[in-house]
Amino acid sequence: MTDAAPGTAENKDLPPISGRGAAAPPSASRRTGLLLTLVLGGLTAVPPLSMDMYLPALPEVTQALHSPAATVQLTLTTCLAGMALGQLIVGPMSDKWGRRRPLLTGMVIYVLATALCAFAPNAEILIAFRLLQGLAGAAGIVIARAVVRDLYDGVAMARFFSTLMLISGVAPVVAPLIGGQILRITDWRGVFVVLTVVGLLLTTVVWRTLHETLPPERRHAGGLGETLRTMRDLLADRVFSGYLLVGAFGFAALFAYISASPFVVQEIYGASPQTFSLLFGVNSVGLVTVGQINGKVLVGRVPLNKVLGTGLTLIALAGTALLLMSSGVFGPVGLWPIAAGLFVLMASMGLVMPSTNTLALLRTPHAAGSASALLGTSTFLLGSVASPLVGIAGEHTAVPMAVVQLGCAVLALACFLGLCRPWQRGEGTHGGTADGRVTL
Repeated sequence: MTDAAPGTAENKDLPPISGRGAAAPPSASRRTGLLLTLVLGGLTAVPPLSMDMYLPALPEVTQALHSPAATVQLTLTTCLAGMALGQLIVGPMSDKWGRRRPLLTGMVIYVLATALCAFAPNAEILIAFRLLQGLAGAAGIVIARAVVRDLYDGVAMARFFSTLMLISGVAPVVAPLIGGQILRITDWRGVFVVLTVVGLLLTTVVWRTLHETLPPERRHAGGLGETLRTMRDLLADRVFSGYLLVGAFGFAALFAYISASPFVVQEIYGASPQTFSLLFGVNSVGLVTVGQINGKVLVGRVPLNKVLGTGLTLIALAGTALLLMSSGVFGPVGLWPIAAGLFVLMASMGLVMPSTNTLALLRTPHAAGSASALLGTSTFLLGSVASPLVGIAGEHTAVPMAVVQLGCAVLALACFLGLCRPWQRGEGTHGGTADGRVTL
């Protein structure tokens, strides 16, 4: 793999969301920045809303469509697979045709697919519509990251990614609660009706406010061959691939927590569903809070690579502690030590996730859409692999969860040290400040 970054980008001030070139007064710039944050945050919230609002309805869907639970579970799997595959399709498209057209096309298809889900007559058709929903919903994820790369650089980009976590971190927590409340007044089809309305409103806001951020002179004119060559060149960049793998393994540790925690907390340690919901909410608040501390306090003062290394170390320590406790090294332990370890692990993601996105995209201003697609797809794929591994040893031990989490943390650290090589001042500095405080 080559060590050279493909290109750099100049630092940018806050751009006007309306597309006009005139400088805006400070108050207008703040309103513009808030609107942009809400729009991009809404786009990144679409996937967790699509997945998690539907979770409380799964038993009802099984009964209503007269299908086995395993078949109905495929409605989740296909949606997740669609989101992973869709990013690989939409990302390069946005590098060729700009951000706005593929995004609006994807959002319109998402709205139509979600509406069709509400009228699905059987599980097989629902699975097909959920796949289409995931493919189209991927446009919001991948293009939101690409838009951030188009508009921001260095410190500003790192801070913006941390701010986006405030929305994307809250969405998975509130989505099941919203879904549960919807089911109190309607059936499972009503969940998709609400998602359709949300998608329609977001599409309207995007159409009216988010103008093109990729000028024609920076677009790619090639077809499939150039797209594949671009992705090959991105993956050939050792440092970019390092950050990609660091983020993917870190996200896999988070996915292991999401998949196993209901079983571990409730079945093994005897907590009530209410206690589990409280702990899950506290952990999510921890992730969002640390992400905000990272964006507001650390970025610009502490090198991003040091922030990332600290986050990975904390995840590895938390995984080690969880493995020792769950395997009985310290004797019988109750719920609260386990909960403390899970809190440290999840909160540390607030340091890891924004940093990996920023450091990877700093190296790819010429192909932000393709780079964003690779980042997103890798996290979804490794996350989907990690999820089933947490139950491999049965229903009476939390050891598999801890093993997967620790293994992912160790692999992330190995990629960080072996591929990113943060001690080399020449690596990862592209787009950073002169003293290296953004990226080293």
